[in-house]
Amino acid sequence: MPFHDPPRHETPPSNSPVQGIVYLAGAGPGDPGLVTLRTVDCLRRADVIIYDNLANPTLLDHARPGAELIYAGKKADLHIKTQDEINHLLADRARAGKVVVRLKGGDPFLFGRGGEEAAWLTSHGIAWEVVPGVTSAIAVPAYAGIPVTHRMVNGSLHIVTGHEGASDSGVEIDWSVLARSQGTIVILMGVKNLAFIAEQLMEHGLPGSTPVAMIRRGTLPEQQTLITQLDRAAKDVAAAAIKPPAVCVIGEVVRLREQLAWVEQRPLFGVRVAMTRPRDENDTLARALTSLGAEVLTTPTLCLHPLPCDANAQSVFSRLEAGEFDWVALTSGNGVREFMRMIMDSGRDARALSRAKIAVIGARTADALRAHNLSPDLICENPTQEGLAADLLAQAPRRVLVPRAAVARPQLEHQLSSAGIAVEILPLYAMQPDAAGIEKLRHMLERQLVHVVTFTSARTFEALQEMAGAPLPGLLEKCAIAVLGPVTRAAVEKAGLTVAIEAEKSDMISLSKAIADWHSRLA
Repeated sequence: MPFHDPPRHETPPSNSPVQGIVYLAGAGPGDPGLVTLRTVDCLRRADVIIYDNLANPTLLDHARPGAELIYAGKKADLHIKTQDEINHLLADRARAGKVVVRLKGGDPFLFGRGGEEAAWLTSHGIAWEVVPGVTSAIAVPAYAGIPVTHRMVNGSLHIVTGHEGASDSGVEIDWSVLARSQGTIVILMGVKNLAFIAEQLMEHGLPGSTPVAMIRRGTLPEQQTLITQLDRAAKDVAAAAIKPPAVCVIGEVVRLREQLAWVEQRPLFGVRVAMTRPRDENDTLARALTSLGAEVLTTPTLCLHPLPCDANAQSVFSRLEAGEFDWVALTSGNGVREFMRMIMDSGRDARALSRAKIAVIGARTADALRAHNLSPDLICENPTQEGLAADLLAQAPRRVLVPRAAVARPQLEHQLSSAGIAVEILPLYAMQPDAAGIEKLRHMLERQLVHVVTFTSARTFEALQEMAGAPLPGLLEKCAIAVLGPVTRAAVEKAGLTVAIEAEKSDMISLSKAIADWHSRLA
């Protein structure tokens, strides 16, 4: 993997079961969308997560607050922790009653030493389960447009370690059997020994003209595929400076890539996008970007803190029930959700709104309202506070309730008040800088691992500006800045930065399309 979050070491809550357990869980080949639901469930319940070099660190977003995260990555010439240290770490945490996830790249039982760890845990009386993962041996060729089996081409698949011949491999491969198999040969961890592997296969009869694919960082934005043939594979791989992690495919199925290559055709293939929206707002934009081929990083710069239903809120709801407000104006999906939450906290339900009409700012806010079985009476087509104010003034309201964040742009109430409309603000929640999300984004920006960073409100940018700990022009100069709306653009430009991408409309689908259009112009 090209990046890793710095490990967090926090004390887990003391509510773990008396008997601990270790889950040997597969992280898949790299693309976080290829992890299994079972692995995600384990991550969400874990007290301790011990993760490998090839496990995409974005999977750690599934960890619950307070989980202990320990990096135990191993590369060819660098071991952060020895296998013996990892074994004892698993046992120590499990004996302490913790739920432990050993997150391993690909599948834990395919060249992942998961079987060794399971045997060691068994011999020491530690409960464990294996959670299979999607193996890179099949997924990586698939992302390169190479099916490892294909009717009328081959009838077998052989997955081989590339460590054969290394001092610690402990195995001997019968290359003569592989050479005669007429099946696809997939070599994992074979970059270093490719010359030896090719020599052995050709020596035992496999033609030097046999097609070979070397796929580096498969399923990730940096995916690189080199097509060559057996007798010159080692030379071509060295000339292309291909380094691990890489998967080597040998066999006639490689020729199918010319017809079946697909992932490179997606509009945002090779693009990593960081989203700074609060975590519970990410879904629409994340889904749109992922469907276009981007890898999406959740790096929120803000987090939502609900405010309690205090005496002032109780008074507002009593007056709402009595019909004192003829309109309620909702300016965001968060505002809808927190407004309904506070109504319920007050001991009431949606009937409190029966004597008021509801205006919302745009389609997304309307959808959030409908999720509570309520229909808006007015949907502002220009989803800005200024647009909502203009639409409300056309309805000639007498008194408007605006439930919103404790700190927000005041344009809506200013325009209504200036026209003689009585406006009351009901603070629902506070948006505060998300220290963990900002640190994660800063960490990735410093390593130039982000191609596009999105800001969907001025506040998401300002929170980063407040807490980044480094000058923003330096942090953001190597990536493109994408914004939603003129207010956010103004905040970015005020800081001396250039906006490369701006959505035509103030919605997430428009923003994702704008990012795709920008990328196509670069091609």
